[in-house]
Amino acid sequence: MEPGCDEFLPPPECPVFEPSWAEFQDPLGYIAKIRPIAEKSGICKIRPPADWQPPFAVEVDNFRFTPRIQRLNELEAQTRVKLNYLDQIAKFWEIQGSSLKIPNVERKILDLYSLSKIVIEEGGYEAICKDRRWARVAQRLHYPPGKNIGSLLRSHYERIIYPYEMFQSGANHVCNTHPFDNEVKDKEYKPHSIPLRQSVQPSKFSSYSRRAKRLQPDPEPTEEDIEKNPELKKLQIYGPGPKMMGLGLMAKDKDKTVHKKVTCPPTVTVKDERSGGGNVSSTLLKQHLSLEPCTKTTMQLRKNHSSAQFIDSYICQVCSRGDEDDKLLFCDGCDDNYHIFCLLPPLPEIPRGIWRCPKCILAECKQPPEAFGFEQATQEYTLQSFGEMADSFKSDYFNMPVHMVPTELVEKEFWRLVSSIEEDVTVEYGADIHSKEFGSGFPVSSSKRNLSPEEKEYATSGWNLNVMPVLDQSVLCHINADISGMKVPWLYVGMVFSAFCWHIEDHWSYSINYLHWGEPKTWYGVPSLAAEHLEEVMKRLTPELFDSQPDLLHQLVTLMNPNTLMSHGVPVVRTNQCAGEFVITFPRAYHSGFNQGYNFAEAVNFCTADWLPAGRQCVEHYRRLRRYCVFSHEELICKMAAFPETLDLNLAVAVHKEMFIMVQEERRLRKALLEKGVTEAEREAFELLPDDERQCIKCKTTCFLSALACYDCPDGLVCLSHINDLCKCSSSRQYLRYRYTLDELPTMLHKLKIRAESFDTWANKVRVALEVEDGRKRSFEELRALESEARERRFPNSELLQRLKNCLSEVEACISQVLGLVSGQVARMDAPQLTLTELRVLLEQMGSLPCAMHQIGDVKDVLEQVEAYQAEAREALATLPSSPGLLRSLLERGQQLGVEVPEAYQLQQQVEQAQWLDEVKQALAPSAHRGSLVIMQGLLVMGAKIASSPSVDKARAELQELLTIAERWEEKAHFCLEARQKHPPATLEAIIRETENIPVHLPNIQALKEALTKAQAWIADVDEIQNGDHYPCLDDLEGLVAVGRDLPVGLEELRELELQVVTAHSWREKASKTFLKKNSCYTLLEVLCPCADAGSDSTKRSRWMEKALGLYQCDTELLGLSAQDLRDPGSVIVAFKEGEQKEKEGILQLRRTNSAKPSPLAPSLMASSPTSICVCGQVPAGVGALQCDLCQDWFHGQCVSVPHLLTSPKPSLTSSPLLAWWEWDTKFLCPLCMRSRRPRLETILALLVALQRLPVRLPEGEALQCLTERAIGWQDRARKALASEDVTALLRQLAELRQQLQAKPRPEEASVYTSATACDPIREGSGNTISKVQGLLENGDSVTSPENMAPGKGSDLELLSSLLPQLTGPVLELPEAIRAPLEELMMEGDLLEVTLDENHSIWQLLQAGQPPDLDRIRTLLELEKFEHQGSRTRSRALERRRRRQKVDQGRKVEDLVQQELQSKRARSSGIMSQVGREEEHYQEKADRENTFLTPSTDHNPFFKGNQNRSQHKDSGSSAACPSLMPLLQLSCSDEQEL
Repeated sequence: MEPGCDEFLPPPECPVFEPSWAEFQDPLGYIAKIRPIAEKSGICKIRPPADWQPPFAVEVDNFRFTPRIQRLNELEAQTRVKLNYLDQIAKFWEIQGSSLKIPNVERKILDLYSLSKIVIEEGGYEAICKDRRWARVAQRLHYPPGKNIGSLLRSHYERIIYPYEMFQSGANHVCNTHPFDNEVKDKEYKPHSIPLRQSVQPSKFSSYSRRAKRLQPDPEPTEEDIEKNPELKKLQIYGPGPKMMGLGLMAKDKDKTVHKKVTCPPTVTVKDERSGGGNVSSTLLKQHLSLEPCTKTTMQLRKNHSSAQFIDSYICQVCSRGDEDDKLLFCDGCDDNYHIFCLLPPLPEIPRGIWRCPKCILAECKQPPEAFGFEQATQEYTLQSFGEMADSFKSDYFNMPVHMVPTELVEKEFWRLVSSIEEDVTVEYGADIHSKEFGSGFPVSSSKRNLSPEEKEYATSGWNLNVMPVLDQSVLCHINADISGMKVPWLYVGMVFSAFCWHIEDHWSYSINYLHWGEPKTWYGVPSLAAEHLEEVMKRLTPELFDSQPDLLHQLVTLMNPNTLMSHGVPVVRTNQCAGEFVITFPRAYHSGFNQGYNFAEAVNFCTADWLPAGRQCVEHYRRLRRYCVFSHEELICKMAAFPETLDLNLAVAVHKEMFIMVQEERRLRKALLEKGVTEAEREAFELLPDDERQCIKCKTTCFLSALACYDCPDGLVCLSHINDLCKCSSSRQYLRYRYTLDELPTMLHKLKIRAESFDTWANKVRVALEVEDGRKRSFEELRALESEARERRFPNSELLQRLKNCLSEVEACISQVLGLVSGQVARMDAPQLTLTELRVLLEQMGSLPCAMHQIGDVKDVLEQVEAYQAEAREALATLPSSPGLLRSLLERGQQLGVEVPEAYQLQQQVEQAQWLDEVKQALAPSAHRGSLVIMQGLLVMGAKIASSPSVDKARAELQELLTIAERWEEKAHFCLEARQKHPPATLEAIIRETENIPVHLPNIQALKEALTKAQAWIADVDEIQNGDHYPCLDDLEGLVAVGRDLPVGLEELRELELQVVTAHSWREKASKTFLKKNSCYTLLEVLCPCADAGSDSTKRSRWMEKALGLYQCDTELLGLSAQDLRDPGSVIVAFKEGEQKEKEGILQLRRTNSAKPSPLAPSLMASSPTSICVCGQVPAGVGALQCDLCQDWFHGQCVSVPHLLTSPKPSLTSSPLLAWWEWDTKFLCPLCMRSRRPRLETILALLVALQRLPVRLPEGEALQCLTERAIGWQDRARKALASEDVTALLRQLAELRQQLQAKPRPEEASVYTSATACDPIREGSGNTISKVQGLLENGDSVTSPENMAPGKGSDLELLSSLLPQLTGPVLELPEAIRAPLEELMMEGDLLEVTLDENHSIWQLLQAGQPPDLDRIRTLLELEKFEHQGSRTRSRALERRRRRQKVDQGRKVEDLVQQELQSKRARSSGIMSQVGREEEHYQEKADRENTFLTPSTDHNPFFKGNQNRSQHKDSGSSAACPSLMPLLQLSCSDEQEL
């Protein structure tokens, strides 16, 4: 059995060549170069250079072709033999009316052909049965032993094969019809025709369907069959096929009549498959498995003929008797008669249906099969449609994308399919498509369209398959006709499994195949030495195919597994040709292969000079096979011989050899013709005749030199090798037709010889010149002329020519060197110098070359000069130490020579040493400018390169030591500059002093000097500031701290300055929290200073808007002071006083302006009158507008913070304090007038106490002192005014009125309110106001937050609204003399950013002295009601949100704390303990200052030194504010509360 798919072993790989660009330029030359290696494998692969990528020139849209159909299992020779055998045996049973079904054995189809062949090899059926060797037959068929398979094979053989073999042997028929002899076969056979290559059509009555049905599974016999046939039950023969009658198995017909069982010699019962008449149906198989007798007709005996004479005419063809006519059979094929007992084997009874005699059966089975070939498909494809079909087929077959299928898998599957008789896979192959008609894949110069420069380059390339066959070195360029496939490329469009079968090229020529694109093409090749061996193996393994088609291998329709060939000793190689690669096949190298998938290839033949002997042998081979030639080999040789000068030299030599052999053979043949008696002759221009008119009728060769013809038989001619096969006519009627006479042929041969021998003549001249055989050296020009002659006459690149070229190259090199020696100084300086040894070698070389050069004298002169200079240099070196000037002059003279002298090198060393020592001396001289480290290191590197000497070694050691010391100090300086731990100035000064004596410029030391200088200047600045007349300003200290931090020097004063800056910033932050509102747009300094532009409403308002938007940042504009003026306390005080006056004047002007504006509560407004503008930019109008009590301007109540009426404690149940409306909080100051929280005076005094302890001056501190002084001054004036007799009387009246209101019960409100404790009304009111203001300050605004409002506030607001009609006033009568001073005091108190009790008392008096402002009260109530409506919902939502945020923040804070602790531990682990203690001490002092605690000066030398200075500085500042001193002393106790 043949190897299966899994057993296929790929042959070894063929050679693969990758030419360089230089080799790639000559295609045929490169092929000739690799031929000795590649020819041994038959095929080879060439990978072009990576940049060689020809464009695809086929017009894809117009390219249409019709492919061939290939059925894979009919391609392989042995598989086709098996299929043909199955066809024959099926035909045998079909003729007898039975359909063949192949049985299964061991779940595999039984190989009937192998079974038949093994039985014959084992001695035949009888011998195997006799020796009981059926088990051996089963073993040779590779069935497992021990399963009684031998008996089963015997039964199948007896049923199916044995009857067929008996008919084949002719043992069972009397009238033995002899099979077709060889002569008949030769007449039936038609020789191969080149234009019809691979175009043999398959049989019209194909057997594909028969083969398919033949392999279907078989049903088992019925129980009735087994019961009525005991032998079947006994032998268990259930398989398909004809059943032997000797086994007793008879099938039932349709009417259920069972034939009588008989025992007789084996024969068969057949089933009638006739469809009518005498023709056999083309459908050969049915679905039934068993062979049943036909029931249509039954063979009738001749009883119905009454004439005895007629009956007597029917006689048996075996015994020649006509008796027992009831057992006489009539053949339906030839009408012969046979007794049933005369047949071999005899029949037991008359069979039913059609019956044919053995002679008819043998004649039908012995008919020769039709020639096998490929049929054309019916569908025409484009490249796109064919590619879609091919990719779809492959992806469906392998169930994966086409590009992912391994080539090894496709290869194994291909050989499995072609070897399988069970699977019938059909593919299509677009092969042998003419490029002349459809266009080549390469660019062609003769194309109609214009080519791009790139396409023109590839169109003329020798590797273009349209160009290669017609190159000068190619033989085919001398053939005029365009031979399709040989001179003109063919195109191939392949799909997976499409194959090209084993073949060799026409005329055994070379072939080259290029894969333009697509999936790989797998090739198999056999070298030419094994070509006959391959043919022999294929004929031996499949003789049946070659008996019917002797030139089967020329038809390109037959494959054979490479493993099979290799197992019989045929060497086979393989390769995968990828896109962009060439595959070359050599003469008579068999090759085959298949495509891995969709691809596009192009192929053509070419012939070189080495092919000519193979071409001649091929023509002789064709003559023996009687095969047509594609062209005349003799004509080709003669055409090349006619123009020998145009031939390549190698080609001329090869043509001369072939021409000589051809002339000798022609002489012999013409001599034999003359001896035969043919004397007539005439010249014939054979090249003008069509090929079919000059072909030998015997061997089919194409005649050119001569041919024999007959006057009486003009239709044919023969070559001179078959002069006896022309006709039977007399020799006198025959005549010779010749192209050249025997005298002309030697002339042509002589011309070829001259061309071929011209190389020998030239070679002799070159040999004499190179070897100086005549004793005369040729000139350079003579040798160059010989080389030019070889190039012009295209001589081959032989060894002699290479010697000549090498000699010319050496001469040119010598002349070039000599010219370099004797030319000018400049040229010699640029050119590389020769050594003295090379000069002497040059002189010897010039003397040994076979060329006369006059420059040899110049070389001798140079050599003499060098020798003289060498002696002088040795003398100078011997008298060391010589002067440097002498050494330099000798060195310069040596450089002018153009030759390297050893002594010159020593001179160069001496000069370099002296020069280096001088440079070192100058660099280290005390008076010299200090060089950098790089310069010193460069000197040291240069010293390492020069030759060693005692002085050089000493200088190198000193320089190295100096560099080591300098680098060490540089490292120390770098460490001081970069280290975290800064060193004190003393340490840096010590380092700098140590490096003063090092004569090297050290960058780090210089940087250290600069840093130290800056540190000293910084210390001086600190001392100057600390020793000045006033405390230093914070800005100056911050600048010093910033500078000191950047210095890489450890400064003790820096820590103290940093502490002072931190303390000052802490005080400023505390003051800002005390004065500034939340998200205030004012700075602390602006709040503390008077508003100098208070009189300009537009300026004030625009500045407020700028501050709100963050556009205004200047703090000193209000006082009109520069940054320098702020450093002078006196300037600050004077500017503050001036600002107070401006503020007072401005607010009066603003009040007058705003009072003139119409009220928004008025019913109508004049369009032309100026109106108020709220902070929102809109005009306040209608209900909800409030007027500021200070600036008298109007605002939206919802845009500003308004007072709340219900901020005092609830009254008692028996009193009605709500009727004391003058105590209600109805005072409203706009945000432009009330710029801060307005803390109480006690709080400000505590800040001043902390400020006095700061050794730093802040602008805010100066402003705070001025503000405090202003507030105390106003407080004194207010107390004096309130203490006057008139005002005291008014206050007493107001207190009595309040007592009366408290004493008067209100029954209707007793359940709601409780009475308040009686107390001094003024003090009580002041206390309430103070507590109320204090509460507002703590909450950050003057408005009570919704969260702190009482739950019953809604009812309180309703009560207040109901009391409005009861309010009356004024309750006091204020004379104008009292009112005017109080109002002026009230205005000045409102300008203060400080909360004072006297301000509230004056407000109550002024309120009581005028009617109640019911409009403002109503507005405040409406605003409070509106605010109350959403307060509860917002408070609950805010509370829930705050709780969630607290939980989330608590978790986040815990995580952050843990992370911070870990990071701090990690950071603190590397810090020295001393540094940690200092930082802790520093942090403790900063914390004490942040809480305004008095810093201790006992442990601070800096403070100790400045304590006295601080005392007189404090006295100076206190003098400016003398009234503050007693208050500051009294406020020390309040500092802790702050």
